[in-house]
Amino acid sequence: MENFLIDNYVILTKAVIFLAAFVGLITLKKFKQTDTKYFIYFLVYVLFLEIVAYYPSYFLYFGKFHLIEGSLIEKNYWWYTLSWCMGSALFFSYYFQRVINNSLYKTILKYGRYVFVLSSLIYVIFNFEEFFASITYFIYLFGIMLVFVGIVLYFIELISTERVLFFYKTIQFYIGAILLFWYLSTTPLIFYDIYTDAVDWDFIILTWKIKLIANIFMYLGFALALLLCKPESKIQIVKK
Repeated sequence: MENFLIDNYVILTKAVIFLAAFVGLITLKKFKQTDTKYFIYFLVYVLFLEIVAYYPSYFLYFGKFHLIEGSLIEKNYWWYTLSWCMGSALFFSYYFQRVINNSLYKTILKYGRYVFVLSSLIYVIFNFEEFFASITYFIYLFGIMLVFVGIVLYFIELISTERVLFFYKTIQFYIGAILLFWYLSTTPLIFYDIYTDAVDWDFIILTWKIKLIANIFMYLGFALALLLCKPESKIQIVKK
């Protein structure tokens, strides 16, 4: 089983991402009058970014790798930094800003995004080569902090209002909980990247397994939430 997971890491990851995006599209009609539609658009975007991220392999497969070899875009670190590290942080902070009602919390997330973008741009300008040569940990960690703030503010508002009475029926709760689990299980791994650089294969394989299991849990969780949850407007109507 362990060998199967490692040997099919890429296929399994892409499969669960595709599944989540596909389920999102077939449930889009159900959520088209709610903010969840933006989350569905994001899942499709994630599928797109993952397809594009493998462009070095495409060049290699078609015998055209020499076109990017030795260039700044030879590796795809820059793409993941822009599309995932920055893109996911900006989206989820925006998403939770929309589902939160507290004006102060909305303002915190709004200006948090401004600071994040400005700080990231300044960091890239002064660390241009790092941006293309490796994971930009400053942007990655700052983005995680921004998402965490959005999730925490959502949960604080949730438990302080009557919405907590039917939280288990809302898709926002599951999105927040799943994201929290994913970040808590994968973020600590970046602090041990020194072992990856040292080619410690035991640690590398452990990292792959943890990330794969976390990804499967996250995207399958998103798919199930989209299938089983009702639009919040309908939940409120039933509640009344």
